[in-house]
Amino acid sequence: QLQLVESGGGLVQPGGSLRLSCVVSGFTFDWVTVGWFRQAPGKEREGVSCIGVSGGSTEYKDSVKGRFTISRDKANNTVYLEMNSLKPEDTAIYYCAAEAYSDLCPWDGMDYWGKGTLVIVSA
Repeated sequence: QLQLVESGGGLVQPGGSLRLSCVVSGFTFDWVTVGWFRQAPGKEREGVSCIGVSGGSTEYKDSVKGRFTISRDKANNTVYLEMNSLKPEDTAIYYCAAEAYSDLCPWDGMDYWGKGTLVIVSA
């Protein structure tokens, strides 16, 4: 079955950068739509970014536009989330999620989830 493993979280100072990785296995990589979600303390889980199947589009939450970049590396079956100019409010557990055969990002219908990786932005 489709499996996701996130990595790359850690402690970073405000204004710093971090790159999260999501390794996809168990399914043809090009046919999987992958999104990044996060849940901060005391808040609901929210979608951060999403990238469609090979040749598809990318989407971003307004608060991260211009700071975060999502990309996919077919050679390594990996989706990345490059985060720049990090702010304390970006602190959260970040989850990788996926859906097979989606032409658009199913924000509320992701069937597969990773276990999460913690990102802490603090001086």
